[in-house]
Order: sequence, then structure tokens, then C-alpha cells
Amino acid sequence: MKKLIVTCFLLAGFSVFSFTEKDSISAFTFHRLEMMEDFDCDACGCSASGGSMGFSSMLNNNFVGLRYFKQSYTSRDGIFANSPWIDENFNTIQAWARIPITEKIQISALVPYHFHERELTAGTQSIEGLGDITIMGLYTVYETKKDSTVFTHKLNVGGGVKIPTGKFKEINNLGTINQSFQLGTGSWDFPLVTEYVIKHKNLGLNTTVNYILKTENTKNYQYGDQFNYAGTFFYLFNANNFQIVPQAGLAGEVYQTNKQYNLDLPNTAGDILFGKFGIEAGKDRFSIGINAMLPIQQNLSNGNMEANYRWSINLNYTL
Repeated sequence: MKKLIVTCFLLAGFSVFSFTEKDSISAFTFHRLEMMEDFDCDACGCSASGGSMGFSSMLNNNFVGLRYFKQSYTSRDGIFANSPWIDENFNTIQAWARIPITEKIQISALVPYHFHERELTAGTQSIEGLGDITIMGLYTVYETKKDSTVFTHKLNVGGGVKIPTGKFKEINNLGTINQSFQLGTGSWDFPLVTEYVIKHKNLGLNTTVNYILKTENTKNYQYGDQFNYAGTFFYLFNANNFQIVPQAGLAGEVYQTNKQYNLDLPNTAGDILFGKFGIEAGKDRFSIGINAMLPIQQNLSNGNMEANYRWSINLNYTL
């Protein structure tokens, strides 16, 4: 876990490049490659809906849109060493948006709808419904001001709240390893985020670090705080008002232990490192993006749960 945290700050360390003045921005602002992690619910946290799939478009600086993403997990159906392994599929459709308030302030929002299922030994279990809504405020601390500089930079910080609009049912957690099979955490949670972007012409690197403070819900259950980090390289191809931006990088998630009645619950902490890749294409005010993530290294629930893959597709309209 400590190694993952160190890796994150090494990624953020690219900020040692010299700062110059403000970069002018095209109609498609591709440097916001993945501004934040998805703060809806996460593996080892709740409903496993995509901690590192990203919260912003590669091309659209300010937008409204829809996104679908799917996650596949395998976990033990029971708390014993000989409990059988089962397949779990988490599906989410999100309405998402980033709306400018001033030149330096933006408001972002996620409204998710989940439909999840898992193949228990006793039969298929399914849940469906509205998830937890997240609202974020973002502030641009620094931005370079000239296109002529060798490197351009941007630093953003922000924070927000995740509202417990998704249902939390204790029965979904009984007798299972994966405590994430829920529509919501049932708690008010508070994400904090920083993002740093460095570019040289059409090539760039986006690094993000964020932390989610999680509180106890009305059922006396508290998911562990979560630490996310990511570093993603991207390149802009631009021809005849048509933009294509491929991307590739790494993303990690670290989960602290869950608690109930203020007591630690065994096999609920974990960490995972993903390789991530994708592409987004845009013309005029519309863009479409596809992203995928594959685990490189993981230790979820003391080895009793495994992430198989994540992928997403989104359609956005630029404001």
C-alpha cells in the first residue's frame, strides 16, 4: 500500500517543470484528460462503480453527457476458506456534466443509475436503482498563459460531497466477502481532489491525486476512506475540425478497512493497480470516448476478491 502511495506522488512530481505563462485553449480542451476519479461508489467501498474510470472528457472542457460503464469481479460466496468463487457484474449509466461558473471555477456533477447482479450458489441476485449523486467544485490555482512556451501547465484543486441518494441494505452484505454490492453507501462522503497537467505541443501528461473521506451511515456501517491516483499520457491528432485523442497510463486505488459499530471488519481493506488505455474522438460539439482498465497488481479483501476488468463508453455535448 505504501508503495502505491509513493508511486502517486512520483507521478505528481512531474510538476518540477518550469512554470511559464497562460496557454490559449482551443474549442476542444483536451488537456482535461481525466480531471477526477469517479466518486460515486468504488470497489471495496460501495457498488464498485468505477473509482478510476475518470470523471471528465478528454476533449470537452465543459459538457453534458451520458456514460455507461461495466465492471467484472470474482469473489467468494461466503466467509470461509472453502467458500466457492462467484461472478459479479456491476453496471452503471451516468448523467454527468461540467459547468463553468467563472473563468477559474467549475461545478461538476454525477447522477448514476446502477443495475448489478451476481451469481450466488443459491441463485442470481440482482439490484437496480438510483445511486449516490456527487457534486464537486473545482478551482484553477495556476495556468500558463502563452502558446509559445516549451511546456504549458495547469493545476486544479477541488472538493465536494457525495449525497446518500442510493439505497444501502445490510442484507446485501451478510455472509459475502464483497461488501460493495449496494446501490449506495448510505453515508455522506467528501471527496478532495488535485490535478496537474503538463503539455508539450500535442503531447501531454495528466496526473491526479484524490482522497475520499467516508462517514458512518444510519446502519452504523462505515466504508473505509479511499485514496486514488493516476498518471495518463495523451496525444491530440487534429485534422479538418476532427479530433482524436488516444491515451494510456496507470491508475491505482487504496481502500482502508470498513467498520461497523466502530469496529474493524476483516477482509475489507485492499489496493489495486490498473493499466488503462482508451481513445476519444470529437467533431463540432459532439464527442465519443471508449476506455478500458485491466488489473496489473491487486490485493482486495485479503485475496478473497479479484477485479477482472472495467470498460466504459461515453457520449458528450460541448457547452
